[in-house]
Amino acid sequence: MKTLFLLTVLAEEKKTPEAADVVAGWTGFAVFLGLIVATALLCWSFTRQIRKAKLAKEAGVYGAGPGDVREAKDQPTDH
Repeated sequence: MKTLFLLTVLAEEKKTPEAADVVAGWTGFAVFLGLIVATALLCWSFTRQIRKAKLAKEAGVYGAGPGDVREAKDQPTDH
């Protein structure tokens, strides 16, 4: 109970900052720019990986998938 009382007293004594004093500043701007750069790099890398996967599929690296029904029917089965 004493702890709750002390926290209440300390909270009342603490002065809150004015609205004009609370700003993001240069640190917030740098974090924002960093997030933009990270997102752009991830999109660039994702595009490269998708392009490589498409080229590999066209080269026949991957087996027949659910969308390749015609190719799967032409292949002999082990039954």
